[in-house]
Amino acid sequence: MELTRRLFIGAAMAAATLLAGGVQADGYPSKPVSIVVSYPPGGDVDAIARLFADKLTSRLGQPVIVENRPGAAGTIGNSYVSRAKADGHTLLFTPNTFTTAPLVMALPKESRYDVLDGFEPVILASKQSVLLVANPKSGITSVADLVSQSRDGKRLSYASPGAGSPMHIAAEWLNSAADIKVLHIPYRGIGPIIPDLLAGHVDLGYVVYGPVAQLIESGQLVPVAVTDPERSPVLPELATVAEQGYDQVRLGAWHGLMAPKGTDDEVVRLLNQHLNDILQLPEVAEQLASFGAVPVGGEPEALGAINADDHARLSALIEQLDIRGS
Repeated sequence: MELTRRLFIGAAMAAATLLAGGVQADGYPSKPVSIVVSYPPGGDVDAIARLFADKLTSRLGQPVIVENRPGAAGTIGNSYVSRAKADGHTLLFTPNTFTTAPLVMALPKESRYDVLDGFEPVILASKQSVLLVANPKSGITSVADLVSQSRDGKRLSYASPGAGSPMHIAAEWLNSAADIKVLHIPYRGIGPIIPDLLAGHVDLGYVVYGPVAQLIESGQLVPVAVTDPERSPVLPELATVAEQGYDQVRLGAWHGLMAPKGTDDEVVRLLNQHLNDILQLPEVAEQLASFGAVPVGGEPEALGAINADDHARLSALIEQLDIRGS
């Protein structure tokens, strides 16, 4: 009887190993897992994190919850996770503002973190296009319109979801490349931008697709350009800034899952494998597409590499353009 019980337990453990793709993390998770999002509820980052949390819950056998810790362009939540216990029960889901905000903002001690060596990368989950959109009353339908109006002396303003965001940097990059002046108005996320943009309090917005999709379709906002290196799969007819004459301006958004530095490699690999499987689900790809995002996946090292590359490339750009938080 004892032998039969042991054989049963051994078979069950082997099956669990196969289900996890050969990766085990003994005793993990032993309690609910928290995914910190450093932005308010309701935005794209929050919604995508909740999508992954829901799928991970059924796979890990413990609740996976999203915990919002907004403020200071995401650096408050990021710093919180960097100081969390490295046991895999506190994770960070973040856009690449994670990399860029500390390069632009003068952060208080409690909001600082090591961009390159303060976390264990888990997975590069998705990429998302950055769009330049305009209020129809501005008369701006192309980058050429924007440049012409600015050079003719019209006082224009643009909204971004925060100082140090990829949207802020892309906008200042275009300002420099085109030798124009468009005033930056930083907001706390994309949600608060929308009413001011619709009301004409700001002329332009650097945003992502999800929050403005229906407004573009209804004609309430005009898509002007994509700042990414390639056209957006959700707006394939919309030309990039590079295609509209400013080839050097190429910057999109990405989302990654990270764990505190020192998290066990088996835990990292287990989470990575589950998320790679989740990213292959058709319903996940469909929901990501509704935000203008595409699944990526791959090994943890891919997230580490894109983070390091952005840090090196954009550090030099930010210094060159003298971009500062506001």
